[in-house]
Amino acid sequence: MNMSNHGWVSSIGRLGAIFADVLRGVGQGGRFFWRILMRSPAAWRRPRLVVEQIHFIGNYSLSIIGISGLFVGFVLGLQAHYILSTFGSSQMVGLFTGLALLRELGPVVTALLFAGRAGTSITAEIGLMRAGEQLSAMEMMAVDPVTRVVVPRFWAGVIAMPLLATIFSAVGVIGGYVVCVQLIGTDEGAFWSLMQAGVDVVNDILKGTLKSVVFGFAVTFVALFQGYVSKPTPEGVAHATTRTVVHASLAVLALDFILTAIMFS
Repeated sequence: MNMSNHGWVSSIGRLGAIFADVLRGVGQGGRFFWRILMRSPAAWRRPRLVVEQIHFIGNYSLSIIGISGLFVGFVLGLQAHYILSTFGSSQMVGLFTGLALLRELGPVVTALLFAGRAGTSITAEIGLMRAGEQLSAMEMMAVDPVTRVVVPRFWAGVIAMPLLATIFSAVGVIGGYVVCVQLIGTDEGAFWSLMQAGVDVVNDILKGTLKSVVFGFAVTFVALFQGYVSKPTPEGVAHATTRTVVHASLAVLALDFILTAIMFS
């Protein structure tokens, strides 16, 4: 009986420790996000820093985004043609491809790829600066590391994400066109005309862009936060990059469900 009580106490203690760690992380994240917002006006006085990070984050992610979008378009075109032809609606494949990419696959897949490519790079860079005491050296020289290092990367990620999602969706539509029209033989006029008639600027394009902006906020913030609070050791930086991929991916999927329920309910 005593052993059973001891086991319950140990389990409750572990749950309490986990809950305390979660609350501590939420508090740290909230304070970190508030610092980013407060330092943003000062960082935007030097827009060159933001532009450099947009090039670093966006341009270096462009190849994987473009190639992935092309193959997703290929697969989506094949699946859409197979499913719709079963019901005698193969001419709707262009509309199906466009809506699927603009509403869902474009923002979500781009955000997941962004987390794996740019997010881990940001976390590793900030973590190595922490391990090399470069952030501490900035503070010693009266230079705020949040203003100089964190904020430009944050806004660069927020700006780059919708641009990359747009490129992903555009390349995906081209991939669907190649498979459905050039390879399978779907009518080209029906492919483009039905897509043009069925895709709405506000309900589809703008809402998909809004999703990608929200995902940009989430993924970039997670990457910066994990790098900034990482332990100043090689193992700490490695664990931080792993946490970035896991937490950012879960955040994207959870936010996608919430935004989809709100926008398209």
